[in-house]
Amino acid sequence: MTQPSPDRRTYSPELRTAVVLTGTGADGAYHAGVLRALAEAGVKIDLVAGHGIGAVGALFAALDGGPRLWDADGLWRRDAVRRVYGWRPTLRMAGWSLVAAVLVLLVPVAVLALGLLVFGAALVLETLGSGTAGRVASGYTALVAAAFGPTGLPIWLPRIALLIVLLLGGAIIVAAVVNTQRLPARRRQRGGFWWAALAAPMGDGGAAAYFRAGLWELIRGGAKIRQPETKDLAKRYAELLADNLGQPGFRELLIVVHDLDARRDLVFALLGPDERRSFFLRKPAHNGDRRAAEAFDLAGVARDQSLPALAGALAIPGLTEPPLILFAPESHWRGEAHRVCDRPGALGRVLEEVEAAGARQVIVVTASPELAGPHALSARRASPRARVGDFLAAAQAAGVRDGILAAGGRFHALFVIRPAHNPVGPLDLGGVFDERSDRPQGIGELLDRGYQDAHLQFVEPVLAASGDALADARSADARTIVKGAS
Repeated sequence: MTQPSPDRRTYSPELRTAVVLTGTGADGAYHAGVLRALAEAGVKIDLVAGHGIGAVGALFAALDGGPRLWDADGLWRRDAVRRVYGWRPTLRMAGWSLVAAVLVLLVPVAVLALGLLVFGAALVLETLGSGTAGRVASGYTALVAAAFGPTGLPIWLPRIALLIVLLLGGAIIVAAVVNTQRLPARRRQRGGFWWAALAAPMGDGGAAAYFRAGLWELIRGGAKIRQPETKDLAKRYAELLADNLGQPGFRELLIVVHDLDARRDLVFALLGPDERRSFFLRKPAHNGDRRAAEAFDLAGVARDQSLPALAGALAIPGLTEPPLILFAPESHWRGEAHRVCDRPGALGRVLEEVEAAGARQVIVVTASPELAGPHALSARRASPRARVGDFLAAAQAAGVRDGILAAGGRFHALFVIRPAHNPVGPLDLGGVFDERSDRPQGIGELLDRGYQDAHLQFVEPVLAASGDALADARSADARTIVKGAS
């Protein structure tokens, strides 16, 4: 449903327009579908902004690289996207080791169950008078005696169990060494060695590396050039965008992440010359130093921090390890390295910054459906991934509601594009079975749903109507000019 601001409903292509992308994980596929529809409809976009997975869409759309997201071979249609938020290898090995240990312990039970079947079969053979029942029973009895004898089960069962324990212990030690080796260069860590081994349950680099590689494919074009280091790639991105602002398809950029150490939201933006100065130098009514601590110019000192900011936006609180952003020595934070991640309820802050960047009308894109009413419950999924995904989806939906309400009256118009129903949770990157439609749904279908919703909720009812109104107004102005001349 389109939700305009309380005062005005009309869209005007003459006003400074921002597209705001909000969500986590699989929500990015929905963003890609909406961006495709807006691009095909020729919607004028001056600024793209986002937090969480919305930072991906914003970074690509700013460089006119949306097709890299939604094409047949786009990032959201590849099988590799299913693995961007995977369980950490140590945790997977621990899980499989536990399964192996349980199976080993169940061997005696399995032997007993098989014995019941064998002796049952022997009884049937005896009833049929085949004469083989005795041989079957005695053969199995001899097998059990050999397996459970002094040189059988008591020898190999403990050996297998010991091997499993050694493999698990070795994996934990390797993980602890790797995790602790990552920190001393920039940040010290307190706590036991075992906590370093456990770390966050999900891998911290898969999502950032995946989309960073896709961004490099966009920047290098057809050239066969090796992908540079993250810092150098971020500089290339910032230079390319800054040099082409104002050209067709290139838009200003704004990303919001959360700083766990400073306990602030950080804003990374690359704006045009008319908005840049007022945006970064504006003084809030309270705490005049806040701007210098929270706003970073990607066209200036922070030009190498767009991709570290992307990594932070893709880090899910408590689920993945928060990456570090190394601030420049001449910045407010004097060369410190801070941990950053996404904040699911950050839409309100993004809208605040979009307003400060001069946007007069906003299109908010979210994969969170309308808040449910009675009789909308479904069976609760028990997997850890689904439980965390349910929390993220709920926090995101509440954040969207609060952000839109708080933004009322700030803009000429505020439009919301969202699905009526979305069974795909933030971490369901491999798809999910939808109970309401009794069939599986994948993120490819979610991308197509975003494309359809953008047409049904914005392009057809809002853009077309606004175009007709603008044409009528221009015709009226033309008639007035002709009448005055006559």
